Amino acid sequence: MSTREPADLLIEPRWLLPVAPLNTVLEHHAVAISAGRIAAVGPAGQLRARFEARERLVRAQHALLPGLVNADTRACHALLRSVPVAGPRPRWLAEQLAPLEQRVMSADFVRDGTRLAAAEMLRAGITCFADLSPFPEEAARAAAPLRAAVGLPVGDLPTPWAESATAHLERAEALWDQYRADPRVTLYFAPLPHPHLSDATLVRVRRVADELEARIALHLADLPAAPLDGPPGVADAAAAAPYGARTLRRLAAQGLLRPGFTAIDAGALRHEELELLARHGATLVCCPQAQLRLGAAPGPLPLLGADRTGLGTDSAAIGALDVLAETRLAALLCGLTGLEALRLATLGGATALGLAAHIGSIEPGKAADLACLDLGGGGAGLVADAIVFSATRSAVSDVWCAGRAALSAGQLRAFDAEELAALPQRWAQRLGAEAAA
Repeated sequence: MSTREPADLLIEPRWLLPVAPLNTVLEHHAVAISAGRIAAVGPAGQLRARFEARERLVRAQHALLPGLVNADTRACHALLRSVPVAGPRPRWLAEQLAPLEQRVMSADFVRDGTRLAAAEMLRAGITCFADLSPFPEEAARAAAPLRAAVGLPVGDLPTPWAESATAHLERAEALWDQYRADPRVTLYFAPLPHPHLSDATLVRVRRVADELEARIALHLADLPAAPLDGPPGVADAAAAAPYGARTLRRLAAQGLLRPGFTAIDAGALRHEELELLARHGATLVCCPQAQLRLGAAPGPLPLLGADRTGLGTDSAAIGALDVLAETRLAALLCGLTGLEALRLATLGGATALGLAAHIGSIEPGKAADLACLDLGGGGAGLVADAIVFSATRSAVSDVWCAGRAALSAGQLRAFDAEELAALPQRWAQRLGAEAAA
């Protein structure tokens, strides 16, 4: 009788990048997986002797790292890539994106768009994403097998989901009860700043989030610096002003700046604004490619310490859902090493979503959300630099979500590729017909 411990899978890459507890590169190490979780990490020979695995996978020229985290996106917008993209962001949202959304937005649009985006993210090594959808229940269902943090939209004005702030909160609480114990889907509150968000609604969101111990995320560039329910002259001036410390002080006054609050940034925060976020224990998500495409000036990204900054792609209508490309740009803008940049794309994003105890690094006990990249002959030397500055998403060969293969040797196992390929054309025809009508 074998005395070895049972395991579902033993992965033996050439290089292993655990991110934590040590942000380093290990050679000839392996990862043992059991029941969807990482059972052990160690030298490959030792783990072969310790575990009797049902499957052993050797990747002789590959690097294994935690699955990438897309900490901010609008996944269903993968069906809206025909929209012209030009900044500034508020004008693009109001004049280009919003009118088209009003024509096409429906539950089946969210379902199809999210499935299309989920497949694209898997191919890019992304195993977890944060999503803001007009129909969060559809996004939550369509995201599988990825891990998803789904935003619960709350606005003062009618949306496709609800007609008032009260109705939004009622639907949000009902959905919260449904997913309270779900191992794959977590929920957070996402106040909708455009075109109006009162302080009263912000306070209500904070109170409900406190009761449920829920996170709150808000795109700073979408929030005016002063309450829109104040005097008209002040409100108009505030709406035209760039966000900054005044905006963050407004959020702090409402009790929103705290651990569990994520600021999604569309521009360069100054030192005093970063200090305000850090002092309140908030986290930050940067979307560098979207920032540049929507007209932001190139410059160093704002970064918070202690793994409290993650990377996102913003709306799928803006560009590819490619966190590896975001990582490269972040490294170039901030002068980061490959290891530092990959930490933003993994543990940083997991921390921003409140999931660092479960994902973001390759440590025993964490979920086996992993990505494997084929580096060919390009991995010698600084492996992390080779990943960040040389590899593209086409190098992603294998992806596991909770220990189950979602991408194997470059082939999707979680979706019907032919069915997905037909979705953009079908929706393009539908959009064209509606536009003609």
